[in-house]
Amino acid sequence: MRYLTAGESHGPQLTAIIEGVPAGIAVSLDEINQELARRQGGYGRGGRMKIEKDQVQITSGIRHGKTLGAPITMVVENRDWKNWQTVMSVEEVAEKDAQLRKVTKPRPGHADLVGGMKYQHRDLRNILERSSARETTMRVAVGGLAKQILKALDIEIASHVVNLGGIEAKIPEVISVKEIQQAAAASEVNMVDPSIEEAVKAKIDETKKAGNTIGGVVEVRLENVPAGLGSYVQWDRKLDGKIAQSIVSINAFKGVEFGVGFQAANLPGSEVMDEITWKEAEGYRRKTNHLGGFEGGMTNGEQIVVRGVMKPIPTLYKPLMSVDIDTKEPYKASVERSDSTAVPAAAIVAENVVATVIATEILEQFHSDNIADLINNVEEMRKQHLMF
Repeated sequence: MRYLTAGESHGPQLTAIIEGVPAGIAVSLDEINQELARRQGGYGRGGRMKIEKDQVQITSGIRHGKTLGAPITMVVENRDWKNWQTVMSVEEVAEKDAQLRKVTKPRPGHADLVGGMKYQHRDLRNILERSSARETTMRVAVGGLAKQILKALDIEIASHVVNLGGIEAKIPEVISVKEIQQAAAASEVNMVDPSIEEAVKAKIDETKKAGNTIGGVVEVRLENVPAGLGSYVQWDRKLDGKIAQSIVSINAFKGVEFGVGFQAANLPGSEVMDEITWKEAEGYRRKTNHLGGFEGGMTNGEQIVVRGVMKPIPTLYKPLMSVDIDTKEPYKASVERSDSTAVPAAAIVAENVVATVIATEILEQFHSDNIADLINNVEEMRKQHLMF
């Protein structure tokens, strides 16, 4: 399975084309739209989320509610397009219109300046329109489809925020995906620790009032993922490496860890490795899950635990200093519509991105033209590992 996304933040629409999805998968548009709504929610979101109410349209690859095995095209319209038709016109426009909403003052921390240098654009809007986190809308839509593939294989996934603006959630050492789903859904900040909810919201309010932004750490967990996905035989086949790449590809994400992650640097090996047990009814298990479900770049059958750190959003309503690329004079950076934090929403993006990576890996390892064969192949692998 592979996919491409296209579209600009203020263009007419966003598009994704997904190829390699087996035939016969029952697809719910409501479930995909629910993922899109989750991405737009969360305390601290800005004005754009009040304009856009994302709804996916599927224009190919699905008939009568089931996949055909053909490429699937997804489209999400930008409702704000009506206000940007001249600025973002595909056709050539008059010079005075070409100057509308022109950006020459790059924002520190954004792709603006380097992108302009790379592609030789003197209007940095040509950069920010595509580099915007609006692109993650389609990655969430693709993830919404991927999650339905995982659901057919009895694989569960959930996400939540573990740190927002330096306020850390207390998380039980053992917590199920179902518990995370329920607790995070009841929280405006997508956290499983209700004791800090008001403190986190107050921090967001204070940050917004100051014209500033804050980041945080999100966590994604999966259960019932078969052991043996990924491989140790080549560096680019290690599944944790693929997941790590997908996490840091999300806008503003700067780091990733699995299990105890960076804490492993401070612990002896005896407190990092997970002892192995065996029981006839459940096969091989680990007494702990410090390694987050991976050994040697492969899933080991335990709960997958992956975290990503998101930096504060670079667009500030009290902007930092920059340089005008035309005059080379110092100026305050340009201001585009933004949020004080998008960490709760970013957890949803991470969840759907990881779901897509896992679904892609399964379809690569168990090449199947239809969902019935895929289910049988995965179940056969699970039985073999139980008997090993």
